[in-house]
Amino acid sequence: MLDKLFYKEKGLFLQSLHPLAALTYLGTLLVLALAFTNPLYLLGILLVVALAIRAADGLEAWESYLKIALFMMVLVMIINPLVVHAGKTVIWQGPHIPVFGRLTVSLEAICYGAAMSVRLLDIISVFCLYNLIVHPDKALNLFSRFAGKSVLVISLATRMFPAMVREMENIRSVQQMRGVDFRKGSAKEKVGKYSSLVNILLLSSLEDSLEIAESMQARAFGSGPRTCYSRNLWRPRDTLFLSGSACALGAGIWGLLHGFGSYTFYPQLDYLISGPGTVALLLIVLFSLSIPVLIGWGCGRWHYLKSKI
Repeated sequence: MLDKLFYKEKGLFLQSLHPLAALTYLGTLLVLALAFTNPLYLLGILLVVALAIRAADGLEAWESYLKIALFMMVLVMIINPLVVHAGKTVIWQGPHIPVFGRLTVSLEAICYGAAMSVRLLDIISVFCLYNLIVHPDKALNLFSRFAGKSVLVISLATRMFPAMVREMENIRSVQQMRGVDFRKGSAKEKVGKYSSLVNILLLSSLEDSLEIAESMQARAFGSGPRTCYSRNLWRPRDTLFLSGSACALGAGIWGLLHGFGSYTFYPQLDYLISGPGTVALLLIVLFSLSIPVLIGWGCGRWHYLKSKI
């Protein structure tokens, strides 16, 4: 089940991007999700990310992220109105509680908690999209020429958890084939079964670390300048992705400087649409961010287009 959360090579169009173009696009989504406060803009970014996840065949993996995100969203929407007493539109007043004062729930606090919950969902979804389309080794390879040893440590650390999860599943399957049932028995017996499983996993991890060390020594790691046997090609599709990201980021910064994309919750709710500029900027940003989804959709139906870009 946890394998769904990690990168898998599926031969998809979005996975064929240059890591710099993919990281720029994801970074743009993340920056705009953090910069915008207007709920319409946050919902628009969520829609774009959802379409990109669908294009990356990751709806099943996104479901696992949503289970965690929705729980956190509910907590934010419950705690924020109870803690924040600002807002003119008071919906409910409760008893006086020491330290916190009188409980006051306002419409502004509820709306703010809902908007920040959508922002949280945007951020979590962006990281889900990252795991779907960016190969960890390719991403870290971008920075290896500047800090090779540090990138190696990060690469080993990021690969450790998914590798241990897969190894854990393999060990569990072998134990079950030998007649070990992890669902039956008392609590003490279950602890004993799982402790033996963890012990085997620890021994297997130590053996893997020795194999990695031998592999590094066979490749003469650290004996001279670093060499690279595979290079990521920069293609027209990467230029289109980079252009769309730059356009969306530039439009977003311009809109924030001119008062678009922001929203005032306190002390009273502002208008979601303050003028035609709000809608125009929203459409420009969403169209620019949707370029990868549109290109991926087109390449999936016209192979001639895919061969040209």
